Amino acid sequence: MNTISIGNVKYEDGSFPLIAGPCVIESRDHSLRMAEHIQKITNSLNIPLIFKSSFDKANRSSIESFRGPDNLESGLSVLADIKKELGIPVLTDVHLPDQCSLVAEVCDVLQIPAFLCRQTDLLLAAGETGKVINIKKGQFLAPGKMKHTAKKIESTGNKNIILTERGTSFGYSLVSDMTSIPVMSQIGYPVVFDATHSAQLPGDKNTTGGQREMIPTLAKAAVAAGCNGVFMEVHDDPKNAKSDASTQWPLDKLENILQDLLKVYEAVN
Repeated sequence: MNTISIGNVKYEDGSFPLIAGPCVIESRDHSLRMAEHIQKITNSLNIPLIFKSSFDKANRSSIESFRGPDNLESGLSVLADIKKELGIPVLTDVHLPDQCSLVAEVCDVLQIPAFLCRQTDLLLAAGETGKVINIKKGQFLAPGKMKHTAKKIESTGNKNIILTERGTSFGYSLVSDMTSIPVMSQIGYPVVFDATHSAQLPGDKNTTGGQREMIPTLAKAAVAAGCNGVFMEVHDDPKNAKSDASTQWPLDKLENILQDLLKVYEAVN
């Protein structure tokens, strides 16, 4: 596995980083407060942290759904403040090629959403920034096919890549096939498990549902299967979150689930 360095965070043997934060930037104050609380918890457990939040949720179920701040600049300003004030790396999604260079000026990791993981122009633009690129495996894609996605980034000379598993479409729901973790590991890059999106239940409603109670089971299974880190969307008031309310993990339960995941990680390593 390639060692991937993101500020003071490293994906390497013996390290188990966490990517966490609210799904979308709801306000500057909320984002900073969440980042502070999450950092306090991860510091107490000696877990490296990358803060995640989206400046734009361009793939919401409904046209009426909240997407985030009014523009790219205001969203990046919030992430820049978190990075500066708390000293932690930040990650956000990119949806269009022309967003990549602007986002790279602030963010340490550019994330390719699962639905866009085969969009060549987006992948090339992201790779050309030289930043770490976290590619989420499409719900429609066999894990072995992610090698082709990684090669598109590699073609730019960038080998700073993370691959993330987030469930596979099965009928009108998602299933998590834990064999995808060792399969994607063979590509040569760290594999992260997205524990919260994997618990989603896409359906015919205006908003995506989910099984929050299954997140611990999925996360522990993924760690046992050999993932190199976990991705979790975390919120202090999940039921009133402006995006993914059914699957964001409650902040007041974050320490407990991380303690359990560390025990599994230590047992298998």
